[in-house]
Parts: sequence; C-alpha cells; structure tokens
Amino acid sequence: MTRSPLPPTPRPSRGPRLPPPVAALAAALVAASLTAAGPARGGPAAITPSDLKEWLTYIASDDLQGRALFSAGLGLAAGYIADHLRAWGVAPMGDGGSYLQTVRVLGVKATSRSSVTVQVGRDVRTFVDGDGVTFPRFGGVKRRFTVDRVVFAGYGLDPPAAHHADVAARDVAGAAVIWLGADGPQEVDAQKYRLLLDGRSRHAIDEAHAAAVVGPERLEGRRGRRGAAPQEAAAGGRRGDAPAPDFTTTRRLDAPVAPALGAGDAFFEFLFGRAPTPYAELKRRAAAREPLPSFALDGVKLTFDIDVDYEVVRTQLTHNVVGLVPGSDAALRQTYVAFGAHYDHVGYAEGELTGSDGEARRPRAPGRVTPGAEADRIWNGADDDGSGTVGLMALARAFAQGPRPRRSLLFVWHTGEEAGRYGSLYFVDHPPVPLDRIVAQLNIDMIGRNRDDRAAEANTVYLVGSDRISSELDAISRAANAALPRPLTIDYALNDPSDAESLYTRSDHYSYAARGVPVIFFTTGLHPDYHANTDEVSRIDFDKLARIVRLVYETGDRVANLDHAPARDHKGPRAGASPANP
Repeated sequence: MTRSPLPPTPRPSRGPRLPPPVAALAAALVAASLTAAGPARGGPAAITPSDLKEWLTYIASDDLQGRALFSAGLGLAAGYIADHLRAWGVAPMGDGGSYLQTVRVLGVKATSRSSVTVQVGRDVRTFVDGDGVTFPRFGGVKRRFTVDRVVFAGYGLDPPAAHHADVAARDVAGAAVIWLGADGPQEVDAQKYRLLLDGRSRHAIDEAHAAAVVGPERLEGRRGRRGAAPQEAAAGGRRGDAPAPDFTTTRRLDAPVAPALGAGDAFFEFLFGRAPTPYAELKRRAAAREPLPSFALDGVKLTFDIDVDYEVVRTQLTHNVVGLVPGSDAALRQTYVAFGAHYDHVGYAEGELTGSDGEARRPRAPGRVTPGAEADRIWNGADDDGSGTVGLMALARAFAQGPRPRRSLLFVWHTGEEAGRYGSLYFVDHPPVPLDRIVAQLNIDMIGRNRDDRAAEANTVYLVGSDRISSELDAISRAANAALPRPLTIDYALNDPSDAESLYTRSDHYSYAARGVPVIFFTTGLHPDYHANTDEVSRIDFDKLARIVRLVYETGDRVANLDHAPARDHKGPRAGASPANP
C-alpha cells in the first residue's frame, strides 16, 4: 500500500480540505460535539474527563489510521482541532489567517569543504572534512570562527546516579569540548546509558553551551554525521529521478550551528601534543574504561571554517496547528506562555499477517506488536500523544472561555515529533511571535496512564526540565499543584540527568529549551503499550488525565499573571528519584 497523499492546501480560514464524504462526517462529528457541550464555559471547571474521552475517541480512532506524518489521518486530526478552536473563539496564528502553520520538511544534499585548523603553541595543522575529521552534514550557515579555550572533559558524561561528572564539573560555556571513550567509564553501564552516551555532544552544546564539540570518530561517524538535532541523521529514499538526500531537516539552513565533530587518531595526537597526559595514554585508559583526567588544553586554539553548499532535492509539507488567546494586560499581552503537545503518531502496518509455522506475524510494523494483538494493524497512539492532544484542546477552551490572564497564551499542536521533533524545531525557527517573548513553554506528552502500569503511581505526574533553566518556574508549578483540591504527587525521577531514557531530550519542549526558553514537560512516563499497537483509548485513565491538565492550567495561569518573566537562573536539574513536594 502506498502512503496516503497530503490533503490539498487549506483555505485560509479553514482546516484541511477533505473529500466531501469525509468532510461531511468530520463536520457532523464536530457539530455534535459542540452541541453536546452546551453553553460556553471556561476556567479549570471546563476540563472534564467526559470531554477528554469524547475528543480522544475520535483522535485515536481507527478512522485516523495512526496519524502518521504526511498522512490523510493526520490531516483529519488537524482539521478536527482547528474546527474546535474556531468554535471556541481561539484566534488563528497559522499561515494566511488560518490555524495551520506549514512545516517544510527538506531533503538536502550537502557538499562540504569544511575544515578545522588546530594551533598548538606555534604549530598549526588543518584537518579537512573527510580526512581525519568528520563534520555533520548539516553544518548551518557558512562562517569562520576561532575558539581559544579548549577543554578536555574526560568521557563527557554527567550522570549523577553513576557518581560521575565531566562536563558539569567545569564551566565550558563558549569553549570547545573534547571527549574520548565511546563506552564511557566502568562505573557507567554502557547498555543502560546508551542514549546518554550517544547524546554527549548534544548535551555539551545545548545544555552546557559549548561552542563546539569533538569526540571519537567511530561514534560520531557511525551516527550518519549527526548534527545538533535528531532527525538530521536520517536521509529519506529516492522519489522518482530525485537524488537521495544526505539528511532531512526542518531547521533553517542559514542559521549558525555549533559543530559536533568526530575525529581520528591523527587529530587527537596533534591536539594533545603538549597536554599534561599524552594522547596514547588517554586512548589506552578510554579503551580500558579507566578514569580519565579533565584539564584545559593551554596554548591551543581551534579555528572552524564551516563551508557547506546545500541543494534541497525534496520538500514535503505538513502542518503545526497554532492558536492564540490574547492577554488582558496592555503591557504584558505582547509576552506569551506557550502550551504544546504533538498530535502525530506512527501510523499503521501495511504488511499482511504471515507465519508458516502457525505463529502470526505483522511485517513492516511501525512499532511494537503486542503478543495476542497481531491482527490489529493500527497504532492509535491514544496516550502518545493523543492524551496531550486533547489535553491541549481542553486548555485552549478553558482559557478562551474563562478569565483571561495578563499575558497572551499560545497553543501549538506540533507535527512530526515522532520523526524527530520536526514541528517544534520548525516552530522555534519560524515563530509567529518573537521567540524571546515566550516566557515559558509547557509541554504535555503521554499523561493518561501510570508509568509501567504501576497501580502505586495512580496519583503521580512527572515534571521534567522544570528547574533546569528556571527554578522559579518549578516553584510556581509546585505551588499550583499544592493549591489543587486533590494535589498530585510530583516526581522528578525523569528529570534526573541519569535518566537512562533521556526523556528530557525526547519531546517537543527540548526544541524550546535548547533556545533558552524555560520549560516544563508534564508526563506520566512510559508503559508496556508505548509505541505498541495496543496504545488505545480503553487504557486511558481519564480522571487522572483531567487532573493533570488542570495542573497545567493552574501553572500556566500563574505564569501568565506574573508581573515578570520567570527568572532564568540555570541552576540545573535536581538529581535522584525522590518524589517531590519538598
């Protein structure tokens, strides 16, 4: 079966145009939903389990075929959300007066002439991309810059649970960070912490604000010359006569990007030529996973010459859905609290059931197949992130039809999160309001279950990233929770830098956090149906879902009524799995 084509370009004031029978059905469903809702009502009382269940029953239905990127099902979901926003009086903030922001997914061929020149004392040597060093295929805008502070940060790891800190132990802002050791030290379980090990360059750039990172080539190179964003490692296949792209991205090609290089022995031998510990010894210790020192490379400068030509060989289109509730304060309404969720999922299995040995199998499945459910070909994504999608709908209605806070409120349903944060990365590069006027971003992704289906977590919600940029934002959310009629148990285990799942980097809030916007990621964590074909509406706890959405409402309302933006103090994340109402 071929992939469903994109819906035609929407009229400016409407959602995606649909075939007449489908459009009529969708309109009837929305009309019935809004009629049943009764008179306009807002505020936290408007956030009800029954409404959330009604909306999710459609969003996660088989009719939407798993809401895969570029599919008709995702277009139906966008139209459903937009129709509700229009009925509730939420202002459109997409393109041309619509609710839809077109997201351009670019397949790009890259021709690199980039190089790095290393100066050690008076000795100088230049390494060209492909000869001793490997630059990411996505290098950003052409530019040349010199970094005169170079820091060797050991293994480049900061997991407190392993009692290990390399980057966090030094101020590396504006520096070039060097690290070695693909598998990390012995005290770090390389299999358990693989996501953290693979994300070291990103961690140093995005969170420690390094100007550049150089690691061993066998790791950086095998990742498809990965840049600073996850989707840029992947390249789509050919379409017709078009050449296969080197990478796929939604990011601007003309923006500066901090380089994350892989390097071989020749580079490191020259770089460490006058270091207190010779490279041969560092390499031996890294291979044996023994402790590595950390030190500044005095008298060393790195000059990066980023010189890449890009040819866009494929453009695919998808949409963010964006709405606005204007603030009530003339002085503050030009600042914003952003709320977000992703409304895409992974689609459905195209292959038919097979198995000559009598065991049913589902070939070409887009995710895990739950044993006993092989006949189910649709990945409905009720919790991931249907729960966040309808939670965001409830927030938009509650604010649009309730008391208006002082700041304006921006609601963004991001597309393509499952493919690599496509929608949120595009949004922060092309925001409809100035990004520096967004004082906080509250992201909701998977808020309808218990982590690992543990009954003991029936009252638990995880806050991720809430204190990393602004400890004041975290305090606001805890105070909002304490004021609820039935406070939730807030847990920070998934905020811990030692979180093996690295959830802080794996949802749309991270696109904002990497640009310095304070964030909170609200989630109830992963469970056995994560990315499985059994993530269905019947397994959602709608009472818990509604309570978490009310917490997000109360948090956003308090931030939106502050007379100042939450302070960006960058105190970093709390560590440990202790539950949290300290």
